[in-house]
Amino acid sequence: MIKQLLKYPFIFIIKLVYKNLDYKRFAIKTLLLCVLRQKIFGTNRKASWPVHHSSKIVSPEKIIPGTWAPGLSINCYLDGRNGIIFEENVRFGPGAAVISMNHDNFNYSKYRMTRPIKIGKNSWLAAHCIILPGVELGEHTIVAAGAVVTKSFPTGNQIIAGNPAKVVKQLAPYNEKEEREYLNKL
Repeated sequence: MIKQLLKYPFIFIIKLVYKNLDYKRFAIKTLLLCVLRQKIFGTNRKASWPVHHSSKIVSPEKIIPGTWAPGLSINCYLDGRNGIIFEENVRFGPGAAVISMNHDNFNYSKYRMTRPIKIGKNSWLAAHCIILPGVELGEHTIVAAGAVVTKSFPTGNQIIAGNPAKVVKQLAPYNEKEEREYLNKL
């Protein structure tokens, strides 16, 4: 009974802090812990979406987070200095890294400017994968655990794996309708 009564004030706080977030996709407890750690204690304070306290976000103002919360999994690293664009429904495994800026090869004090990283909708970045600067991943791309993505794979509907990553399997298109039905049941 008390739990149910507290739910609505907590949802109000979550909506106030994370204005563009579809809070129904996440556990209320998880979001409240993120509010506490981000906005009260200051861990990843500048991120406008929920981030796990063990994850690190660099230049969150240059990251478009999409509809999920990049960095909500443990130990993720997002370097947005050249920009990162996450489309809808991009999921993260623990320890995933998306690094949009690299050092200059001839002067390590300088950084190289590249185009933003773009991750297509309905994609999944599995545990400890690394996405490097300038990469574009097409819609419904699954990046296998531990993969290092050094070049773009814009086609989509694929699984990429290895170091350097390569296409290991083609997939049928993502079933968004089935996912919506499943989420509505929760």
